[in-house]
Amino acid sequence: MAAGYTALYRKWRPGTFEDVKGQDHIVTTLKNQIRTGRIGHAYLFCGTRGTGKTTIAKIFARAVNCEQPAEGNPCGECAACRSIAAGNSVNVVEIDAASNNGVDNIREIRDEVQYSPADGKYRVYIIDEVHMLSTGAFNALLKTLEEPPSYVIFILATTEVHKIPVTVLSRCQRYDFRRITGDTITDRLSEMAAAEDIDAEEKALRYIAKKGDGSMRDAISLFDQCVAFHYGEQLTYEKVMEVLGAVDNEVFSNLLRNVAQGDTVRSLRLVEEIVLQGRELTQFVLDFTWYMRNLLLLEASGEEDSLDMTAEDLCRLREEAKLLDGATLMRYIRIFSELSNQMRYAAGKRVLLELAVIRLTKPQMEENLDSVLQRLKELEKRLDQGDFSLPQRQRPAEESSRDGNAREAVGEEMPKEQAVVLPKAQYEDLKLIGEKWKQIVRDIGGANGPALLGVRVEPFGEGSLMLGFLDENHYLIGSRESVLLELEAYVRANFEREITFKARLLTAGEERDTRYISEEELKDKIHMDIITEND
Repeated sequence: MAAGYTALYRKWRPGTFEDVKGQDHIVTTLKNQIRTGRIGHAYLFCGTRGTGKTTIAKIFARAVNCEQPAEGNPCGECAACRSIAAGNSVNVVEIDAASNNGVDNIREIRDEVQYSPADGKYRVYIIDEVHMLSTGAFNALLKTLEEPPSYVIFILATTEVHKIPVTVLSRCQRYDFRRITGDTITDRLSEMAAAEDIDAEEKALRYIAKKGDGSMRDAISLFDQCVAFHYGEQLTYEKVMEVLGAVDNEVFSNLLRNVAQGDTVRSLRLVEEIVLQGRELTQFVLDFTWYMRNLLLLEASGEEDSLDMTAEDLCRLREEAKLLDGATLMRYIRIFSELSNQMRYAAGKRVLLELAVIRLTKPQMEENLDSVLQRLKELEKRLDQGDFSLPQRQRPAEESSRDGNAREAVGEEMPKEQAVVLPKAQYEDLKLIGEKWKQIVRDIGGANGPALLGVRVEPFGEGSLMLGFLDENHYLIGSRESVLLELEAYVRANFEREITFKARLLTAGEERDTRYISEEELKDKIHMDIITEND
């Protein structure tokens, strides 16, 4: 963009109270105070970021010093208004408490307030992030708040009001800034788009407003980012999703339906698609949790007005409300809420997400109450449908081993080991990978390592090897195309061999009764049963 470009959130910062959106309850009160002259000496503005705390503080500072205020608004034309707007007035002091939080900083203010303003009516001190002040600084500020000169006004702004001492709170007029609604933010973005000659779809603006999460500044910054990425083009919903690394609600719907059906494979494939599209996984988890929250509200109360969604999304949500009960949804939300906290500092975010999806589809993996209740409901559903068969349970490898030892102890005949003769090339590939497998897993496994470590490597025709997984969950992780391609690339780079990898899930109780030998070993093993494998 051109040199000297001003960010939209700064360019469109409100200059009068009328321009402020979404805080009418505060604007009306402050305008009335200015009109009637009933101005306080200390104000506390609290609320989430980007809701207008500093903006209103600056407008208020101009209004109380304005030479010709109109209905509580600064005129914007007088010398005082122009000086304050340009940041040149000595009567309005902005302090960032995050970097000026010591006792000495507040003592400087206490010394300055002894002198009345050279011009204008009031000295206004705007202290942003006031909760960052030290205990000593708060004590120093308290003294000034108790007995302030008539010409001094303090405006304290904070996002964490619970950190403000009660002694300070009791000496301030408190104003709680509300989160701004999606409709209000959308209207503001539409106004900006028209004024800046930006062609933007309403659906795109509505999504940006939603991502602003109640913060006008955040939404405008996201809008600015999307416009910059697609400068000179129409800003469509798809382009916004691409820039913000976000996922469409249709994807959440597909994932939820597959999870509800217990389809682990399809659910993991959807996760794979999200990863390949380059979506930000932490944001994906937050958005999917919010999607399930909307579904829970709809299922529990039937109330749709509180859900900020399109008619198409609401229609999908109504269908999904019939698939899941509230207890199951709360279990899903709990798992993904825990996942959100884990992913904040994790390196292997993808694996954590995949494990969480597996837990959603397999409540038997958990032993807490809500998962047990879900399993009971699934069992009741199967019984109602006339299915009286017991669920299949895969036996761990050590269980199969114990069964083999038991059969041997009672004299039951054990399966006879068979030798399979492999062509030289196949045998060399199998031997190389089998001997180097632990090293391969250590070098590329990372978070996938536990799933790959216990596999059985088998021949699968010329130039191919089969990975046999004993555990279904490990199979779901290790059989992904991206994992198999990574193995092939590693073998190509380190061993200069072209080997294709496949994967299969070993059946319950499948015995390791096969030994692979080369044709050269055939003579030494002639006393065994020989099976020659065709190319």
